[in-house]
Amino acid sequence: MDSRLTWDEITKQYPDQWVGLVDIDWEDEANIKSAVVRYIGIPSSELIRMQIKDQSMHATYTTPDNLSPLGTLGVFG
Repeated sequence: MDSRLTWDEITKQYPDQWVGLVDIDWEDEANIKSAVVRYIGIPSSELIRMQIKDQSMHATYTTPDNLSPLGTLGVFG
């Protein structure tokens, strides 16, 4: 899990799931070019809490088009 992957490789290898990324190479302010997948199989609420504590980690859903627009409401409650 500690090898660098492109965003395309990440979405193909971990479809429709939350991942925690580190060592991110950003294409621009909003798009990931490549990263190291550090965390998988962790609930989104926990990944977001981890991201708040460790800003070098970025929690994201691998297939944003399939994410419910209300999917993160419970995280902030």
